[in-house]
Amino acid sequence: MNIDLGDLNAFLAVARTRGFREGARASGTSASGLSLAVRRLESRLGVRLLHRTTRSVVPTEAGQRLLERLGPALGEVASALDVVNGFRDKPAGTLRLNVPLSASRLVLPALVPEFLRAFPDIQLEVVAEDGFVDLLASGCEAGIRYDDRLEQNMVAVPIGPRMQRFAAAASPSYLDRCGRPSHPRELLQHACLRGRFASGTVPPWDFERDGESVRVDPVPRMVVRLGAAADLAVDAAIGGAGVVYLFEDWLRPHLASGQLEPVLADWWPSFSGPFLYYSGRTLLPAPLKAFVDFVRERASAPGTAALSDPWQRRAESPAA
Repeated sequence: MNIDLGDLNAFLAVARTRGFREGARASGTSASGLSLAVRRLESRLGVRLLHRTTRSVVPTEAGQRLLERLGPALGEVASALDVVNGFRDKPAGTLRLNVPLSASRLVLPALVPEFLRAFPDIQLEVVAEDGFVDLLASGCEAGIRYDDRLEQNMVAVPIGPRMQRFAAAASPSYLDRCGRPSHPRELLQHACLRGRFASGTVPPWDFERDGESVRVDPVPRMVVRLGAAADLAVDAAIGGAGVVYLFEDWLRPHLASGQLEPVLADWWPSFSGPFLYYSGRTLLPAPLKAFVDFVRERASAPGTAALSDPWQRRAESPAA
């Protein structure tokens, strides 16, 4: 069966984004062109691939099966074509990264400007979301996640700070008014500004000191979507609404300015830093290889702590 590769890519763009206009924006084409290509593909296959309504576009069962197999297959085609990149002076192409919002704010800003200067022919696309995704099915070549979010059969390379901490903070005015906790359980009596994952889970607040671990689950005064609305919780804390619990690096500018005051600082828990991860089953596309090498070089450069850190030994090990 003679199927046009462009029609397959058109279906992939629409099915992934759940819309013709959204697919057009993602692929840099027109919605009408995508619609024509998908109809042509359905006609040649003799089966409907998409349910279309005025509000949504959803793959049929046949379309979903095709989507699951087509993403990785077209990724292999792209990798094969990428071989010619080895004959260029500098690699070119598009690198798509799927990262949590925390990484887009706390990890990538220290890397992206220098990387783009070093590789002017690479276009970087960053999808920032905190849900669990299948990299290949999502059309991304690599992602950034923490230990407990790494997918199986993936290669993991340390990126960014190797150790991080969660921190609790509140405005001086709030603490003057409501008191300064001396133990994590005292937070149960405070106004707490909590976060909720995309799954709907509101994670508890963990603290540790001298081998003692304490987990508290205070009744929230306000709940925000973690990542997407975390800054709202920070702003509310600055305004005196209560105690916020977030990445220390996220809160550091406000702690340094005095807008926020540390709460229970000697109880802040540490955790391992993030990893750049990608499939170990295929040859690396040139843009991704350039980024991986760049991250490794930055980690080993003088003045960085990554090499001496025990987490560095996890580099290039299959993610658990």
